[in-house]
Amino acid sequence: MDNYNSNSWSNSYGNAPQSLEAKVSTVMKGVYVKMFLGLLVTALTAWFVAATAGSDQSLLYLIASNSWVYWGLAIAEVAIVLWISARLQRMSSGMATGLFFLFAFINGLTLSLIFVVYSLGSIAKTFVITAGVFGAMSIYGYFTNRSLARMGSILYMCLFGLLILLVVNIFAHSSTLDWIVSIVGVVLFIGLTAWDTQQIRQMAEANPGMADGRLATLGALTLYLDFINLFIYLLRFFGDRD
Repeated sequence: MDNYNSNSWSNSYGNAPQSLEAKVSTVMKGVYVKMFLGLLVTALTAWFVAATAGSDQSLLYLIASNSWVYWGLAIAEVAIVLWISARLQRMSSGMATGLFFLFAFINGLTLSLIFVVYSLGSIAKTFVITAGVFGAMSIYGYFTNRSLARMGSILYMCLFGLLILLVVNIFAHSSTLDWIVSIVGVVLFIGLTAWDTQQIRQMAEANPGMADGRLATLGALTLYLDFINLFIYLLRFFGDRD
């Protein structure tokens, strides 16, 4: 009877239950696909807003000239990230994905300002450099057998310190401090890329019952933020100002 039930179950579903490694692989593929699509949404939005500028009625002019609009968009981005992080377990996969792409769209609006400051060629060059560095560190974080837990705690202390430096430099306007912030930012998000990738993999291994879509969305959002921040800090070094 037991053999019959086992064989019947296997025949009904075609295969044995999905292995843990296959589950992790499925989640990680979803992470990278959603992250890529999110970056595409951001890039196209930023380019479109910049390309359609040309008058004081343009959306780019509105974002650049009205601090209320800019900070309103920035607050909306933070709110979406906090909402996804806090309520992921209770929202559907479709809703989580929709919020992620909404975040990517809003971030594209704010990032459109870089086209005012930097040349298109240097933006493209920096994007390629960022993709290469990010890819190498994400691969390392995924395949390494070394635990990066200790590095993670150090990185988050550095992140807190970076935020303090950013606030201080708002008032200090120091070029030296700005360079220090840029260097720390690059090193920080290079490290976070590897650490976050390992954390996402471990989450997939520890929560095989979580819907792939929700976990993939959380992972995509995390790595998306690492990529964007790394890109912004690298742009300070490789960007050619117009």
